[in-house]
Amino acid sequence: MTASTASLEALRRCHFAVDLGAARTRVYVKGAGLVVDQPSAAAVNTRTGALIAVGEFAEKMTGRTPGYIRVVRPVSGGTVVDIEMAQRMLRHLLGDRIRRTLRRKPRLRAAVCTPHDADPLSQRAAIETLVGLGARRVELVDTLIAAAVGCGLPVEQPEATMIMVCGAHATQVAVLSLGSIVTAERIPVGGEAVDHAIVQLLRHQHELVLPSQSVRPLQLALSGNGLTPQGPASTEIHGRDVATGLARSVRVDTATVRNAIQTPLTAVLDGIGKVLRDCPPDLVADLADRGIMMVGGSALLPGFDQMLRQATGMPVHIAERPDVCAVQGLGSMLEGRVEPLVLHPTTAGSDAD
Repeated sequence: MTASTASLEALRRCHFAVDLGAARTRVYVKGAGLVVDQPSAAAVNTRTGALIAVGEFAEKMTGRTPGYIRVVRPVSGGTVVDIEMAQRMLRHLLGDRIRRTLRRKPRLRAAVCTPHDADPLSQRAAIETLVGLGARRVELVDTLIAAAVGCGLPVEQPEATMIMVCGAHATQVAVLSLGSIVTAERIPVGGEAVDHAIVQLLRHQHELVLPSQSVRPLQLALSGNGLTPQGPASTEIHGRDVATGLARSVRVDTATVRNAIQTPLTAVLDGIGKVLRDCPPDLVADLADRGIMMVGGSALLPGFDQMLRQATGMPVHIAERPDVCAVQGLGSMLEGRVEPLVLHPTTAGSDAD
């Protein structure tokens, strides 16, 4: 879907917008702003089918539950894989008060973000999920356009902007102009692939198993200039010994962590190269000055932006709040803050005089 006049009109009539991601779910309610920003996780009692916890609390339970409690993720790779569970999760995340407010609307309309190359089945799943929440009509918005609007890029103008949405499961790269996507590429490598690379490195080199909750803190410890050559040479990591199962800590050389992370990220560089090759030369010239805007939770991976700068020779910027750009963009469209490009008939007809 492009951000054309008709669709912007349709979005202005929407009452709430949802960004269902593999890592986090965010909900924007018209007039109230961002009301939900929680992990996309739900803990279920497998004996009774009852929902025990959702969001932050369910995320904390991961890897720490008895056998009869299972932590499920109803969204994978930007697609709803379990519609019923996604509906139950959203209901709980929204809470009774917001749901009551939404139910009062005579014809409840919703907007939802979908990945750029979402097939009809995954689009259908996103629609069904919101219809289950009472929406009578659901507008689909391309994540790339929503994120570009959310970080203040001049989407509607006839100039090229390059955006890179770094998600947990995938990275989407696109060149936008005149409110539409010129070329785009979806690379199935995201923040989770980077986490996995670190876990594998520690397992093979140090025979250390890392608890699932510690991968992020490890990256945060390395953030700032942690993963750049100027950062600390080594860092201490706590985990569990593969053989004995006992807790122990090891000092890890940050250069090896940096190399382990580089491998999955080279796939992202290939994707950027492909998008630039498919792009008209006039737009590539625009991009050389403007560079790439990074959004999405994984945009904050330490050292990622510097690696892109070195590899592409283009300026690379990280959005102010990269994780919420897409839902903020949806919010701007709902509130009518995005103006479509209007051709003034006076200027167009002045040549004929």
